[in-house]
Amino acid sequence: MPHRYPFLLLDRIVELEQGVRGVARRGVGATCGFPQILMIECVAQLAGIVVAQAEGEGGFMASIDHAEFFGSPDVGGVLIVSAMVIKAFGRLFMIEGTVFSGADQLLAVQLTLGVGNL
Repeated sequence: MPHRYPFLLLDRIVELEQGVRGVARRGVGATCGFPQILMIECVAQLAGIVVAQAEGEGGFMASIDHAEFFGSPDVGGVLIVSAMVIKAFGRLFMIEGTVFSGADQLLAVQLTLGVGNL
């Protein structure tokens, strides 16, 4: 991923099945909290890692097809982010993602991610 601090939102990849699915962790800092919309970006960043086919390959979020927020991250908490490829259309990928904090689901999202040049 080309992202670096402060735009790299994932702390650690804990599971990766290349081209299929991934799970990552994100700690919520005590200084500034974590806006809900950034949870979608976490899923998109993880999805980019899951579907990337070459080192340094760029990508873009083509659309947010559906997003449902169920709560906000707690300061000091740990978010568990997951992304799974549902369909692939050449270089476009339909992704389903979730974000949990403990047993509480905070986000369910479906988005389309493009990989490669525009």
